[in-house]
Amino acid sequence: MTDTPDNPAQRAVTAATSGDEHTRRIRSFVLRQGRFSAAQQRAFEQAWSRYGLDYAGTPRDFDAAFGRLAPRILEIGFGNGEALLYSSQRDLARDHIGIEVHAPGVGRLLNALTAAHADNVRLYRHDAVEVLEHEIADGALDEIRIYFPDPWHKKRHHKRRLVNTAFAALLVRKLRRGGQLHLATDWQDYAEQMWDVLDAADGLRNVVGPRGHVPRPDWRPQTHFETRGQKLGHGVWDLLYERRD
Repeated sequence: MTDTPDNPAQRAVTAATSGDEHTRRIRSFVLRQGRFSAAQQRAFEQAWSRYGLDYAGTPRDFDAAFGRLAPRILEIGFGNGEALLYSSQRDLARDHIGIEVHAPGVGRLLNALTAAHADNVRLYRHDAVEVLEHEIADGALDEIRIYFPDPWHKKRHHKRRLVNTAFAALLVRKLRRGGQLHLATDWQDYAEQMWDVLDAADGLRNVVGPRGHVPRPDWRPQTHFETRGQKLGHGVWDLLYERRD
Protein backbone atom coordinates (compact mmCIF):
# COMPACT_ATOMS: atom_id res chain seq x y z
CA MET A 1 0.00 0.00 0.00
CA THR A 2 2.79 2.40 0.76
CA ASP A 3 5.35 1.89 -1.99
CA THR A 4 3.49 3.01 -5.10
CA PRO A 5 4.63 6.17 -6.90
CA ASP A 6 1.37 8.07 -6.32
CA ASN A 7 1.10 7.24 -2.64
CA PRO A 8 1.90 10.11 -0.24
CA ALA A 9 3.76 7.57 1.91
CA GLN A 10 6.76 7.82 -0.41
CA ARG A 11 8.03 10.87 1.49
CA ALA A 12 9.93 10.39 4.71
CA VAL A 13 12.74 11.69 6.78
CA THR A 14 16.21 10.89 5.55
CA ALA A 15 19.56 11.97 6.89
CA ALA A 16 21.63 13.54 4.13
CA THR A 17 25.34 14.02 4.66
CA SER A 18 26.40 17.66 4.72
CA GLY A 19 30.01 18.72 5.12
CA ASP A 20 31.95 15.92 6.78
CA GLU A 21 30.60 12.43 7.26
CA HIS A 22 29.59 13.15 10.85
CA THR A 23 27.30 16.06 9.96
CA ARG A 24 23.79 14.90 9.13
CA ARG A 25 20.90 17.01 7.84
CA ILE A 26 17.39 15.75 8.49
CA ARG A 27 15.09 16.21 5.53
CA SER A 28 11.36 15.54 5.18
CA PHE A 29 11.59 13.31 2.14
CA VAL A 30 13.31 10.63 0.11
CA LEU A 31 13.57 11.26 -3.61
CA ARG A 32 12.44 8.20 -5.55
CA GLN A 33 12.28 7.70 -9.26
CA GLY A 34 8.96 7.83 -11.04
CA ARG A 35 7.81 8.27 -14.60
CA PHE A 36 7.61 11.93 -15.57
CA SER A 37 5.23 12.30 -18.50
CA ALA A 38 5.30 14.90 -21.26
CA ALA A 39 2.01 16.29 -19.92
CA GLN A 40 3.50 16.71 -16.48
CA GLN A 41 6.53 18.46 -17.95
CA ARG A 42 4.24 20.84 -19.83
CA ALA A 43 2.39 21.50 -16.57
CA PHE A 44 5.60 22.78 -15.01
CA GLU A 45 6.32 24.93 -18.04
CA GLN A 46 2.83 26.39 -18.28
CA ALA A 47 1.36 26.38 -14.77
CA TRP A 48 4.24 26.70 -12.31
CA SER A 49 4.30 30.48 -12.67
CA ARG A 50 0.66 30.53 -11.54
CA TYR A 51 0.67 27.93 -8.78
CA GLY A 52 4.31 27.42 -7.86
CA LEU A 53 6.25 28.99 -5.01
CA ASP A 54 10.00 28.93 -5.49
CA TYR A 55 11.85 28.41 -2.23
CA ALA A 56 13.79 31.53 -1.26
CA GLY A 57 14.65 30.80 2.38
CA THR A 58 13.04 34.01 3.66
CA PRO A 59 9.60 34.67 5.21
CA ARG A 60 6.89 34.45 2.55
CA ASP A 61 4.18 37.07 2.08
CA PHE A 62 1.28 34.68 1.52
CA ASP A 63 -1.22 37.54 1.32
CA ALA A 64 0.63 38.65 -1.82
CA ALA A 65 1.04 35.10 -3.12
CA PHE A 66 -2.70 34.44 -2.95
CA GLY A 67 -3.89 37.96 -3.54
CA ARG A 68 -6.03 38.00 -0.41
CA LEU A 69 -6.05 37.58 3.37
CA ALA A 70 -7.50 34.20 4.39
CA PRO A 71 -6.88 31.30 6.80
CA ARG A 72 -4.33 28.85 5.43
CA ILE A 73 -4.00 25.06 5.37
CA LEU A 74 -0.68 23.31 4.75
CA GLU A 75 -0.47 19.74 3.45
CA ILE A 76 2.95 18.12 3.73
CA GLY A 77 3.76 15.40 1.18
CA PHE A 78 0.65 15.67 -1.00
CA GLY A 79 1.63 12.83 -3.36
CA ASN A 80 -0.53 13.04 -6.47
CA GLY A 81 -2.54 15.89 -4.95
CA GLU A 82 -5.84 14.05 -4.68
CA ALA A 83 -6.63 15.18 -1.13
CA LEU A 84 -5.33 18.70 -1.69
CA LEU A 85 -7.44 19.24 -4.80
CA TYR A 86 -10.50 17.72 -3.11
CA SER A 87 -10.19 19.96 -0.04
CA SER A 88 -9.39 23.14 -1.93
CA GLN A 89 -12.46 22.80 -4.16
CA ARG A 90 -14.74 22.31 -1.16
CA ASP A 91 -13.17 24.92 1.10
CA LEU A 92 -12.87 28.02 -1.05
CA ALA A 93 -12.77 30.38 1.92
CA ARG A 94 -9.34 29.10 2.95
CA ASP A 95 -6.06 29.02 1.05
CA HIS A 96 -4.19 25.75 0.59
CA ILE A 97 -0.41 25.33 0.50
CA GLY A 98 1.05 22.00 -0.61
CA ILE A 99 4.60 20.70 -0.27
CA GLU A 100 5.89 17.77 -2.32
CA VAL A 101 9.27 16.85 -3.82
CA HIS A 102 8.11 14.11 -6.21
CA ALA A 103 7.99 15.83 -9.62
CA PRO A 104 5.39 13.54 -11.30
CA GLY A 105 2.97 14.14 -8.43
CA VAL A 106 3.49 17.89 -8.56
CA GLY A 107 3.02 17.88 -12.33
CA ARG A 108 -0.16 15.87 -12.04
CA LEU A 109 -1.61 18.29 -9.52
CA LEU A 110 -0.61 21.30 -11.62
CA ASN A 111 -2.64 19.86 -14.48
CA ALA A 112 -5.61 19.23 -12.20
CA LEU A 113 -5.50 22.73 -10.73
CA THR A 114 -5.38 24.24 -14.20
CA ALA A 115 -8.36 22.19 -15.33
CA ALA A 116 -10.30 23.21 -12.20
CA HIS A 117 -9.38 26.92 -12.59
CA ALA A 118 -8.33 26.84 -8.94
CA ASP A 119 -7.35 30.11 -7.28
CA ASN A 120 -6.74 29.07 -3.67
CA VAL A 121 -3.78 26.67 -4.02
CA ARG A 122 -0.03 27.27 -4.12
CA LEU A 123 2.69 24.62 -4.26
CA TYR A 124 6.26 24.13 -3.15
CA ARG A 125 8.55 21.51 -4.60
CA HIS A 126 11.03 21.56 -1.75
CA ASP A 127 11.92 20.06 1.61
CA ALA A 128 9.06 20.65 4.03
CA VAL A 129 11.30 21.19 7.05
CA GLU A 130 13.15 24.02 5.31
CA VAL A 131 9.92 25.61 4.12
CA LEU A 132 8.47 25.50 7.63
CA GLU A 133 11.62 26.82 9.24
CA HIS A 134 12.36 29.65 6.83
CA GLU A 135 9.28 30.61 4.79
CA ILE A 136 6.29 30.23 7.12
CA ALA A 137 5.89 32.57 10.07
CA ASP A 138 5.08 31.25 13.53
CA GLY A 139 1.32 31.06 14.11
CA ALA A 140 0.57 31.55 10.40
CA LEU A 141 -1.32 28.31 9.71
CA ASP A 142 -4.92 27.44 10.44
CA GLU A 143 -4.29 23.72 9.90
CA ILE A 144 -1.49 21.29 9.01
CA ARG A 145 -2.19 17.96 7.33
CA ILE A 146 0.12 14.97 6.93
CA TYR A 147 -1.46 11.98 5.21
CA PHE A 148 0.20 8.57 5.05
CA PRO A 149 3.84 9.53 5.60
CA ASP A 150 6.35 6.80 4.82
CA PRO A 151 6.11 4.32 7.73
CA TRP A 152 9.68 3.04 7.39
CA HIS A 153 8.27 -0.21 8.69
CA LYS A 154 11.61 -1.88 9.48
CA LYS A 155 12.52 -1.19 13.08
CA ARG A 156 16.06 -0.09 12.24
CA HIS A 157 14.57 2.62 9.97
CA HIS A 158 12.11 4.07 12.49
CA LYS A 159 14.53 6.93 13.18
CA ARG A 160 13.79 8.17 9.64
CA ARG A 161 10.10 8.69 10.29
CA LEU A 162 8.83 12.21 9.81
CA VAL A 163 6.89 12.49 13.05
CA ASN A 164 9.37 12.95 15.87
CA THR A 165 9.72 15.24 18.85
CA ALA A 166 11.67 18.00 17.08
CA PHE A 167 9.34 18.04 14.08
CA ALA A 168 6.28 18.14 16.35
CA ALA A 169 7.66 21.21 18.11
CA LEU A 170 8.17 22.89 14.73
CA LEU A 171 4.57 22.16 13.72
CA VAL A 172 3.23 23.58 16.98
CA ARG A 173 5.12 26.84 16.37
CA LYS A 174 3.58 27.28 12.93
CA LEU A 175 -0.03 26.69 14.01
CA ARG A 176 -2.19 29.51 15.29
CA ARG A 177 -3.76 29.03 18.70
CA GLY A 178 -6.79 26.82 18.18
CA GLY A 179 -5.39 25.53 14.88
CA GLN A 180 -5.50 21.85 14.00
CA LEU A 181 -2.98 19.16 13.15
CA HIS A 182 -4.45 16.21 11.22
CA LEU A 183 -2.49 13.05 10.45
CA ALA A 184 -3.47 9.75 8.87
CA THR A 185 -1.59 6.46 8.67
CA ASP A 186 -2.35 2.89 7.68
CA TRP A 187 0.36 1.44 9.94
CA GLN A 188 -0.70 0.82 13.53
CA ASP A 189 2.91 0.88 14.70
CA TYR A 190 3.32 4.37 13.25
CA ALA A 191 0.05 5.50 14.81
CA GLU A 192 1.45 4.34 18.15
CA GLN A 193 4.59 6.41 17.58
CA MET A 194 2.51 9.43 16.59
CA TRP A 195 0.57 9.14 19.83
CA ASP A 196 3.78 8.78 21.84
CA VAL A 197 5.19 11.96 20.29
CA LEU A 198 2.14 14.17 19.85
CA ASP A 199 0.25 13.36 23.04
CA ALA A 200 3.39 14.45 24.92
CA ALA A 201 4.08 17.55 22.80
CA ASP A 202 3.81 20.90 24.55
CA GLY A 203 1.02 22.94 22.99
CA LEU A 204 -1.00 20.08 21.48
CA ARG A 205 -4.21 18.42 22.65
CA ASN A 206 -5.66 15.24 21.17
CA VAL A 207 -9.27 16.28 20.51
CA VAL A 208 -10.64 12.87 21.55
CA GLY A 209 -8.27 12.24 24.42
CA PRO A 210 -4.89 10.53 24.78
CA ARG A 211 -4.19 7.82 22.20
CA GLY A 212 -7.48 8.58 20.50
CA HIS A 213 -8.34 8.70 16.81
CA VAL A 214 -11.32 9.98 14.86
CA PRO A 215 -13.37 8.68 11.90
CA ARG A 216 -12.09 9.90 8.53
CA PRO A 217 -13.16 13.57 8.35
CA ASP A 218 -15.17 14.85 5.39
CA TRP A 219 -12.26 16.97 4.19
CA ARG A 220 -10.01 13.92 3.60
CA PRO A 221 -11.15 11.77 0.65
CA GLN A 222 -10.73 8.03 0.86
CA THR A 223 -8.04 7.02 -1.64
CA HIS A 224 -8.09 3.89 -3.75
CA PHE A 225 -5.02 2.68 -1.84
CA GLU A 226 -6.98 3.06 1.38
CA THR A 227 -10.03 1.28 -0.05
CA ARG A 228 -7.88 -1.59 -1.26
CA GLY A 229 -6.12 -1.85 2.08
CA GLN A 230 -9.35 -1.92 4.03
CA LYS A 231 -10.59 -4.76 1.84
CA LEU A 232 -7.46 -6.62 2.89
CA GLY A 233 -8.22 -5.92 6.52
CA HIS A 234 -5.78 -3.05 7.04
CA GLY A 235 -6.71 -0.33 9.48
CA VAL A 236 -6.48 3.44 9.01
CA TRP A 237 -5.95 5.86 11.87
CA ASP A 238 -6.86 9.56 11.65
CA LEU A 239 -5.32 11.57 14.47
CA LEU A 240 -6.59 15.08 15.17
CA TYR A 241 -4.88 17.56 17.47
CA GLU A 242 -5.55 21.17 18.47
CA ARG A 243 -2.97 23.85 19.24
CA ARG A 244 -3.60 24.90 22.82
CA ASP A 245 -3.08 28.38 24.28
